[in-house]
Amino acid sequence: MTAKKKKKTTSTVTKKVVKNTVKKNTHRKRKKHRHVDEYSQVIKKEKPTKNPLSPFAPKPIKVFFSSQLKEEKIVLMLHRHPVTQLKKILVILLLALMPIIFFSTGMFSFFTPPYNIAFILGWYLIIIGVSFESFLVWFFSVYIITDERIFDVDFYNLIQKNISSAKIDNIEDVTIVSGGIASSLFDFGTINIQTSAEKNEFEFELVPQPAKVAKILNELILEEEREKIEGRTH
Repeated sequence: MTAKKKKKTTSTVTKKVVKNTVKKNTHRKRKKHRHVDEYSQVIKKEKPTKNPLSPFAPKPIKVFFSSQLKEEKIVLMLHRHPVTQLKKILVILLLALMPIIFFSTGMFSFFTPPYNIAFILGWYLIIIGVSFESFLVWFFSVYIITDERIFDVDFYNLIQKNISSAKIDNIEDVTIVSGGIASSLFDFGTINIQTSAEKNEFEFELVPQPAKVAKILNELILEEEREKIEGRTH
């Protein structure tokens, strides 16, 4: 009876040791990949973004994408600067005013009221459609930077879009291209990213705060290099 008890006690102790070892190893594995706030001075100062319409959205809350990896975190999400959409907005406003101009000058006075109403309704339905399409193109054409990859999503319409991606450690060069009074005044520009991936060049077109975006990318590249040197690669 005593021998059996000793065997059971030894077995229980062994199981506990194994469990503790597994827990420690699991904890170490999790610590391999640091949170972006631990190594990015730029992102550390930024507050998480709740607004889905923000053109510069660091650490966006409740934002995910279909090919996102389990431990992959979105560092920054970008849209084109709203100022770049000003021409489209002005054109849409001008088109919206055209019926008022036409009817005030009596250009459609020879039409009966039912035809005038039909024309106005049809005209504004077209304007609403064009406006909605322009908004969708702006909103879904997005640039995403995660702690593992970069994404360039070109949205053309509801049935056609193009998504390109590359790993951070494939980035070879980051260049800022900006010029003109508007880009200097409102702080936006294009970021050219050279990579060794299948797609050699990425363009983050007319995004806000390009210098800050480039600095974040460089910090991510340095962290990838540290992971390799320290043996923290996945």
